[in-house]
Amino acid sequence: MKVEVKRNPTREARRASLNIRYTTVAIQAPHNRAKKEQLAPQELQAILVTEEDAPPEVEPIQWLLLTTLKINSIEDVEQYVRWYSYRWLIERYHYVLKSGCRLEQLQLKTAQRLEMALATYSIVAWRLLWLTYLARHCPDVSCEEVLESHEWQALYATIHKQIYPEHKPPTLSQVVRWIAQLGGFLGRKGDGEPGVKVLWRGLRRLDDISETWHFCQELEHHARQH
Repeated sequence: MKVEVKRNPTREARRASLNIRYTTVAIQAPHNRAKKEQLAPQELQAILVTEEDAPPEVEPIQWLLLTTLKINSIEDVEQYVRWYSYRWLIERYHYVLKSGCRLEQLQLKTAQRLEMALATYSIVAWRLLWLTYLARHCPDVSCEEVLESHEWQALYATIHKQIYPEHKPPTLSQVVRWIAQLGGFLGRKGDGEPGVKVLWRGLRRLDDISETWHFCQELEHHARQH
């Protein structure tokens, strides 16, 4: 099968061709436990994934996956391998929750409050991650795919100290870099693409800026009517 390997700090994104082998194995319990505590063997599905024809500059993929999920067909195996290929993206999602949203620093005293905060911040983390990767994969789409008109107009005016001069909205790539600038991104030649931390800080500032912009526009419109 073929999977999309996500970009990470040590490699570029690429499409990988994978060979798959799978079988059922029994994992024995540790032998150093007392007999009365001896556990029965655990039956697992083992999936061995190896990459063929990998680029010479990268280490070929080799995954040994152990799962309790049932395998009834090769389609099941392909689904499990595809899920595992999303591991880096899932790790980035958790990173956004912990480092971007600072979920662990909330110090909430009850499980219910923590669950409510997690539900809210999960939406924030998803939107932030989606925005980051959409800007990288579809940089030339209109920014209005993700922002309201008053949001990107307020953003442009804040960054450039003037009203947006064109009729066509800016691209998503341009807008994401402006959001990152609000969060402290310098955009120097060697800085690469903005990460989730600066985008999170920038989005928090943009929320306040765009709400103020929208309120002022409504006041102006109301004044003209009267």
